[in-house]
Amino acid sequence: MFARRGPGLVGAAARTAVVAGTATAVSGRVARRQQAKYAEQDAQYVQQVTAAPIETAAGAGAEPDYTAELQKLAELKAAGILTDEEFEAKKRQILGI
Repeated sequence: MFARRGPGLVGAAARTAVVAGTATAVSGRVARRQQAKYAEQDAQYVQQVTAAPIETAAGAGAEPDYTAELQKLAELKAAGILTDEEFEAKKRQILGI
């Protein structure tokens, strides 16, 4: 009478489920590997950032000489190299205003 051709409805649904499950497993594995990779990179970056200020603070020792920097700026302004606006902006930057 009727000859069966192919897996039928249940077989097709089962095959689809297997393919979808495999794809989900693979994508989950890829996501976990990428997450671990980026977590490691973030940890290295945090170590570099936190270590850098300690090294520079230890080497600083003495307080910077603001007067010498301001005198240099005044000389540049007097020579006409800096405008009044540039001089004021740099002065505020040096003094931290």
